[in-house]
Amino acid sequence: MLKPTPATRMGLSIAAAVGVYGVSFGALSVAAGLNVWQTCALSALMFTGGSQFAFIGVIAGGGTGAAAWAAATLLGVRNGVYGMQLKALIRPPAKLIPLMAQLTIDESTATASGQDEHDERVRGFWTAGVGVFILWNLFTLVGALAGDAIGDPGRWGLDGAAVAAFLGLLWPRLTGRDPVAIAIVAAMTTIIALPLVPPGIPVLLAAATTALWWFWRKRRTA
Repeated sequence: MLKPTPATRMGLSIAAAVGVYGVSFGALSVAAGLNVWQTCALSALMFTGGSQFAFIGVIAGGGTGAAAWAAATLLGVRNGVYGMQLKALIRPPAKLIPLMAQLTIDESTATASGQDEHDERVRGFWTAGVGVFILWNLFTLVGALAGDAIGDPGRWGLDGAAVAAFLGLLWPRLTGRDPVAIAIVAAMTTIIALPLVPPGIPVLLAAATTALWWFWRKRRTA
């Protein structure tokens, strides 16, 4: 029997926390007007939570399909950046790249990049990626079938599951001045942007702000 490693334990815990949140997406998607099979197809094919919530948010607000896809694509751009980072970090064989592309999400990227050794990065990526995919799609189906019986997802704490998962990944890495400063800049940008821009955009603004801050710091210390 294989002994779990720190990367696999992290991947499994992240998968459990984030996967259950699929219940919320399934219920909200059906409430927005999609049927069960459309909801499940969205989770299986799009498979990036932020983009999925953006998609159904536009649909629920009366937006067109084109507008929904545009919003989802805007949020999904980050996965392309993750893919380039992971390809250099993990160096996968060419035959696995299409599968890795499907599993490249916030959680699998964070779990992999949080490891110091190559083998642990590989284990972390696959454990988190496959684990989240299975549980997210399973609980999407549960949420879509249950629909209104679930009620407000916040009653069950599901609205905080993804936040808790990211905090669990972030906290151990706040060991120096630069990581703490980046976290503060990202948090402040998000808080300021929340009442001013549509849902999903604050995250992109925080990413852009922290990237600019990081480049500025590098130029000053070069």
